[in-house]
Amino acid sequence: MELKEIGFLIVIDKEGHFLKFEDRRIDKKQAQQFLVKKHVGRTSALAANHLYDNSGYVLGYSEKGDARAQYQTFKDKVNAIFELHPDNPDITAVHKFYQEEQSAVFELMQKDSLWPEILKNLNKKFSTFSFLIEGDTEIVAAKKELLDLLENDVNDCDQICLVSGERGHSVETTTATMIPGSQATAKLVSFQLNSGYDSYGKEKGGNAPISEEAEFAYTTALNYMLRSDSRNKFLIGNRTFLFWASKDNEAGNQAEESIFSMFGNNEQEDDPNRNIEQVRKTFNSIYSGSLRTNLDDKFYILGLAPNSARIAVTYWSELPLKEFASLILRHFEDMDIVDTRKEKKPYMGLRSILAAVTLGGKSSDATPNLPEAVVKSIFQGISYPYTLFAGCIRRIRAEQSLNITRAAIIKAYLNRKTNDNQKKIGKMLDIQNTNQGYLCGRLFAVLDKIQDEANHQHSIRERYMNSASATPAAVFATILNLSYHHSEKLTEGRKVWFEKIKQEIVDKISSDGFPAHLDLQDQGRFFVGYYQQTQWFYTKKEEQTTEE
Repeated sequence: MELKEIGFLIVIDKEGHFLKFEDRRIDKKQAQQFLVKKHVGRTSALAANHLYDNSGYVLGYSEKGDARAQYQTFKDKVNAIFELHPDNPDITAVHKFYQEEQSAVFELMQKDSLWPEILKNLNKKFSTFSFLIEGDTEIVAAKKELLDLLENDVNDCDQICLVSGERGHSVETTTATMIPGSQATAKLVSFQLNSGYDSYGKEKGGNAPISEEAEFAYTTALNYMLRSDSRNKFLIGNRTFLFWASKDNEAGNQAEESIFSMFGNNEQEDDPNRNIEQVRKTFNSIYSGSLRTNLDDKFYILGLAPNSARIAVTYWSELPLKEFASLILRHFEDMDIVDTRKEKKPYMGLRSILAAVTLGGKSSDATPNLPEAVVKSIFQGISYPYTLFAGCIRRIRAEQSLNITRAAIIKAYLNRKTNDNQKKIGKMLDIQNTNQGYLCGRLFAVLDKIQDEANHQHSIRERYMNSASATPAAVFATILNLSYHHSEKLTEGRKVWFEKIKQEIVDKISSDGFPAHLDLQDQGRFFVGYYQQTQWFYTKKEEQTTEE
């Protein structure tokens, strides 16, 4: 059985006469759910559901054309159920409904006040019909006495299920598990005739038997997590990711909710990072043991992509919950960088990361494969994609803008690429870091700050930042000379203070002078050095108020 959205009910009396339609929609996107027999798998062959279906089958009306064959299939299904339960008054009433002249009944339906709404919503997923007997509160399709759940079929009953290893009835075709971008009949497991995998005269599911129990279990679970209001899924481009904890306990539930907060569809929120700090606290509690877990507690992630009439598995991860928590915390640690803003929200969500490297600042405009690559980096603890790093550098150069998210991306990328012989970049300004790109970035920030205090301008940054980050030797002599002129406008105390900072940095520059060229990774270090030095000025105000 399954919960099925049914938008409209056909109310009939005990003699099968049509009385009216009843609207069971909740809003424009969903309708009331009923526990009914699991829907049939349909491809090109006709097959009717158990006392509920779309307008083509139940009413004989379809926008796509002639629905007489569908209508007859549903009518035959009703007759078959009536033959099994001839004394049941509910199926008797439905059976009588289908004995009436179709054209006369259809004419009555068209006069109903709900008919225009039905026509308007025929393509909606809730445009499904079932029957309600006048005076009753339970629809006919949900009546347990009419549910023949174990039907006789032609499949071998002595097949070994490839999922469970148990013997039993195997399914011929599996149930549809539609994801965004796929066909309505798309399935995770499907079989094609004459595909080269047929053997020993077996067809469809006979080539790879899956028991009815196993097929019901996995398709029901998938469809439950794929429902519209699910908090166990998130969409990245044309990829659908499902995730779940192995146990229904506090740690598992909070982990699921946290992943939804990180990656769920919050594109329209004013602050997509709103819940990220709570996410960090949750996974820290799991990793530290405050939220108790054991070795059997697992966390699963499944990535799916539409592929014609099938669904392709593009990603699979199965990890102990504690280990998974450590990977999420590592992402936060890598992205953590000094933040002087009042609200202090440095824990970056996926959409903030993607928006930082796109032209219009919209995560939806990110290159097609980038979002999925970032997600895999977070979940697997591997290097962040080069395209994320390169895109970040490109946006900084184009916009002359280095914000906290871009600085965090560069820091995270470089730290995961850094080997044991290289110094990792910390959260705060590191005066011991002797990387030439990092030092050039720090020095550039000092010169920019001097000009800002002297003239309230940033022309050095606007004119020279790009070239200073790529070819320092070509421009630093020029901007150092400019800075001496700017310093003359400062008080003696401020001038001496800035000179000490400059000297501390220049002393670490190579004796050969400024580098002629910085590779892309050192250009990234330049921007992080610039950012951290700039933030240091805001955090050291008490030290800057020396004698004026």
